[in-house]
Amino acid sequence: MTLKNVHPAKRGNGTGAMDQLAPNEKYSPYRIFSAAQWAAFRADTPLTLTEEEVRRLRSLGDPIDLEEVRRIYLSLSRLLSAHVEASQLLFSQRKAFLNVPDAVKTPFILGIAGSVAVGKSTTARVLKELLGRWPTSPKVDLITTDGFLYSNDYLRNEGLMDRKGFPESYDFGAIMRFLAAIKAGVRDVQAPVYSHLVYDVVPGESVVIDQPDILVFEGINVLQTRKELPRDGNAVPIVSDFFDFSIYIDAEEPLIHKWYVDRFMKLRETAFKNPDSFFHRYSQLSPASAKAIAEGLWTNINLKNLVENILPTRPRADLILKKGENHLIEEVALRKL
Repeated sequence: MTLKNVHPAKRGNGTGAMDQLAPNEKYSPYRIFSAAQWAAFRADTPLTLTEEEVRRLRSLGDPIDLEEVRRIYLSLSRLLSAHVEASQLLFSQRKAFLNVPDAVKTPFILGIAGSVAVGKSTTARVLKELLGRWPTSPKVDLITTDGFLYSNDYLRNEGLMDRKGFPESYDFGAIMRFLAAIKAGVRDVQAPVYSHLVYDVVPGESVVIDQPDILVFEGINVLQTRKELPRDGNAVPIVSDFFDFSIYIDAEEPLIHKWYVDRFMKLRETAFKNPDSFFHRYSQLSPASAKAIAEGLWTNINLKNLVENILPTRPRADLILKKGENHLIEEVALRKL
């Protein structure tokens, strides 16, 4: 195998950085499990989804089925249940310790990160449904960071349309205010709405989040850190400061590349045919021309974002789901306590 075909995270860079996901890495902070090993942790967790519901929840090009839910997501649901219960117990203990009986319980926030086309949305939707069907019937909401993108007009004026999805294209101030309000137990917190049809934030529209027990917060850059810290020691909050648990959806770059292009070509035959679609013009191109556009978008935008901004955040996740060629999860890495 030549170096150019090696996953960027596994290349030597002269810094002595280790591959944290290597099963034989002695000092890795993760425990590595095969999908079969991980499936055994399901124990007696009941399957509460139907095949039809899974089909409805999965994204275009994602072949997840009921068997994948059994293999991976029931064990994950059980693990998250333990984390939520531990968080609630700690809250009760701290409330008693501080003698603040009227303290508002704060929601458990689950962050989900990963590249475009890797299946974040499917994972987020499946987990939302599974978590909401626990015997305790918790209130679970899902928000994506798409709504926090700056408008296309703003991005054009700032010369950032070709950087859409990069950290600088998001209103991080709005994200921080939203998450801070959620963690403070504020009622009726509004989040902006994004339309994938028109590829833009919808002016004046919002979704209201009212004190959920669990909030799933999904986006490509949610584990992003600050490149520089202030020397005066002042606080510089980052999005993941508000997370109680985080998941990174991972796959080798050539696979994500293929999935991205395949999805683009499928959208060309479906959603892009809508005259109101921002990408309608691509549906009128020849297959060869459309594929060339998709390859250019991947190479010039999405691959750069993956290598520069998304993949470097992978080691910050509490759990990493590694997908194989068939888009199904082959390996799970769980951070040690």
